[in-house]
Amino acid sequence: MKQYSDILRFRIEGMFCGACSARSQRALNKMDIVDSASVSLADGTAQIRPAEGALGPDGEGLDAFIQTVCERVSKLGFTASYLPPDTDEHDLWEEEQARTAADLATRRRRLITEFIFAVPLIVVAMGAHWGMPLPGWLDAHESPLAFALFQLVLTIPIVWSGRDFYRNGIPLLLRGAPNMDSLVSMGTGAALLYSLWSTFEIAAAFTPEAVHAGVMGLYYESAGMLIALISLGKYLESLSRTRTSEAIRGLMELTPESVERVLENGETREIAVRSVMPGDRLLIKPGSRIPVDGVVFEGQSALDMSSLTGESIPVDVKEGDEVSAGTLNVSGAFVMEARLVGADTALARIIHLVREAQGSKAPIASLADRISLYFVPAVILLATAAGLGWLWLGGLPFGDALRVFVAVLVVACPCALGLATPMSIMVATGRGAQLGVLMKNGTALEASGHLDTIVFDKTGTLTEGQPRMVSMFCEGDSDEALRLAASLEAGSEHPLARAVLQAAREHGLSLSSVDEFRAVSGQGVLGSVEGKALLLGNETLLRENGISLTSVQKSRLENLADDGQTPLLLAADGVFLAMFGVADPLREETPGIIAELRQMGLHVLMLSGDNERTARAVASRAGIEEVIAGVRPDGKEAVISRLQSEGRRVAMVGDGINDAPALARSDVGMAMGSGIDVAMEAGDVVLLRGLPGVKTAIGLGRASLANIRLSLFWAFAYNVLLVPVAAGLLLLFGGPAMSPMLAGAAMSLSSVSVVTNALRLRKFEG
Repeated sequence: MKQYSDILRFRIEGMFCGACSARSQRALNKMDIVDSASVSLADGTAQIRPAEGALGPDGEGLDAFIQTVCERVSKLGFTASYLPPDTDEHDLWEEEQARTAADLATRRRRLITEFIFAVPLIVVAMGAHWGMPLPGWLDAHESPLAFALFQLVLTIPIVWSGRDFYRNGIPLLLRGAPNMDSLVSMGTGAALLYSLWSTFEIAAAFTPEAVHAGVMGLYYESAGMLIALISLGKYLESLSRTRTSEAIRGLMELTPESVERVLENGETREIAVRSVMPGDRLLIKPGSRIPVDGVVFEGQSALDMSSLTGESIPVDVKEGDEVSAGTLNVSGAFVMEARLVGADTALARIIHLVREAQGSKAPIASLADRISLYFVPAVILLATAAGLGWLWLGGLPFGDALRVFVAVLVVACPCALGLATPMSIMVATGRGAQLGVLMKNGTALEASGHLDTIVFDKTGTLTEGQPRMVSMFCEGDSDEALRLAASLEAGSEHPLARAVLQAAREHGLSLSSVDEFRAVSGQGVLGSVEGKALLLGNETLLRENGISLTSVQKSRLENLADDGQTPLLLAADGVFLAMFGVADPLREETPGIIAELRQMGLHVLMLSGDNERTARAVASRAGIEEVIAGVRPDGKEAVISRLQSEGRRVAMVGDGINDAPALARSDVGMAMGSGIDVAMEAGDVVLLRGLPGVKTAIGLGRASLANIRLSLFWAFAYNVLLVPVAAGLLLLFGGPAMSPMLAGAAMSLSSVSVVTNALRLRKFEG
C-alpha cells in the first residue's frame, strides 16, 4: 500500500501565467473528491486535501484519486504527476534543477536566434523612418515586393523559435481557457496574418496606390520584435526565479554525497549516502558532515549543530548519543550507527517542510487569483472592442486599429498578478529556513505579520526546561526524604521529576521500586514506595488528599515562590515530610527577546502551571508584566480562545508537547524546535534556533506582507494605467497610440519587476 498524508502534492507542468494556476485551482476545488486545493505558479505544484472518504478506508483509493486528478488537469491542457510523501527531496530537487537548467538553455538559444533576426528586421522595417537609407533592391519605394519578402524571411525563424507561444496558447484558447500565451499568439498572429495578406496585395497590385497600401499594411517587425521582447522577459523571469531556490540549495548541501562504511572486518569502503541502510556503521572524520540520523557507536567528538539548532558552541557527543544529518564533526573521528536514512532524517523532513511551504498560498493571494481567472477573457474582449471601436467609430485605418488591438492584448499581464504572492512566499519561507524559522505554509507566514499578542509557555520556552533542585526543607532525614521522592519520580518524564532524580544521583542515593504510580495532571504524582503511600506535587495535591500545611510551612512555601522556585511537597501516609525548591533558569536570551517584542508593539503574556507567586517572580526577571498562573495544560487553549474573543491576533509559543491544543487554537502556533519531531507536528511555525526565532518569524511575516502588497500594487497599477493607454486613451486627446513593441517590453518588465521585488526578501536579517 502506498504512503499518503493529509495533503497530497502534485507537480503540474505547462502553466505559464496566473490565469493558468487560477483556472487549475478553481477546477480542482470544484471536484467532489477534493476538500481544498492550492496551485502555485511559482514552483509549479498543487497541494490537494482529499475530501473525507475520498481515499477510502486505509487509503486503498489513493491510486484512483490520483488518476482522477491527473485526468482533470489534463483536460485543462496541463500535465499532473503525483509526488509521494516519501519522495527523496534531494533527488526531486536535483531533477527540478536539471529541468530548469535545460529550460533556461533552450530559452537562451531561442532568444539568441530571435534577436539575430529581429534586429535586422526592425532596421529594414523602420530604417527609412530613422534616416537610414536602404539599398535600392530593398527600398520600399523601388522594390516593394523585395522589401516585404525580405521581412517575411527574417520573421519566419523568429516565429519558429517562439512557436511555444502558439503551441500552448492556441489550444487553450480553443478550449475556452486562454492564458498569457493565448494573448501573445493572438496579437502576433493577427499582425503576421495581416502582413501576409498585405504581401500578397503587393505581389498582385497593378497600381502604385495599391502597392503603397500593401506596404503600409506590413507589420512583420511588430510580430517579430514582440516575440523576441516577450521571450527576453520570460527568460529574465525564469533566470530570476532560479535564485529563489538558494535556501533549498543551502540545506541540500548540508548532506555529503558519500561516506565511509565500516565493514565487518574493520576495513572501510566509500559508498554513496543514498546507499546507507539503517544499522550500517559509518566512519565520521573530523571536518565532515553527518550523512544520516543515528547514534554514536564508538568514540567521541564535538559537533557543530548550528545548521539545525543555531547553537554556536560545539556539542560534545559520546557513545549512545544521538547525532543528526547535516551537523558538522569538528574534532575527533568516531563511528556512528545509522538509524534514520533518506527521507526519514530530520534534515530531510525540514527540507520537505520548506518545499511544501514554498508551494502553498497565503489568503492575501485570493484576490489576485480571482482576478487572474477572468483577466485574460476580459482582455480579449477589451482588445476586440478597442480595435473595432477605433476602426468603425474612431475613423482609424485598419492597420492602426490592428495596432491598438495587438497592443492591448500584449500589454496586459496576468503573470505579474499571478506571481506577486507565490514568489514572495517562496523567497520568504526559504529565507526563514536559513534563519532557523520553518514556516509550514503561506497562511502561517501571512498570519505572523498580523500578530499583536504573544503568549509564552514558561517551562522549556522562556526557561531552559532543565529544572534543578536548589533548596530542600525536611521534617526529618533529608536524604531519606529525597530518596523516597526520587523513587516515586523514577516513573515520570516530567522536567521536575528529572530535577529530583538528578539531585538523588548527586547524593549517591539508591532508589526503590514504585507501585500504583499515577500522575495527576497539573498537580503531581502519587504511588507506593516500600509500603508507604506517597504524594509529591503542589499544595493542591496535598489539600485534595486531606493534608494541610502549618503556618510555618506555608510561609516557607511563599518564600520559595517569591524567589521563583517551584515548590514540590512530599507527604507519606498522610503526613507532610519535605519541601523541595526546584528552579528552572531563564534562558539567557529571554529578557532581551521580550524587550524587543514589546518594542515591536506586541502585547506579551506568560502562561504557567506554577502558583501566582512563582510565576510572577519568573515573569519579572523576563520582563513580562501580564501573567496567567495556575493554568493546567488543558486550560491553555481556553486562555487563547478568550484572548481571540477580545479581538486579538494571538501567537502561542510552546515546546510542542503539552502545549499542542493551545498551539492549534492560536492564530499562529510557534513550536520550539529542540524536539524536532514533535515540533514539526504541533506548530504552524517551528523555531529551530529557539526564542530569537519568535522575533524573526514576526519580522519576516511583516516584511513578506509589505513585499506582497507592493508587488500587488504595482501589478494592479501597471494594468490599470497601461491597458487604457494601449486601448487608445491618449488618442482621444490627440496623443500617440502605444506601439505594440513598447507594450511587449512593458509586459515583460512587469513580471521581472515582481520577481525582483520578491528577491529583496533574501536580504531579510530578522
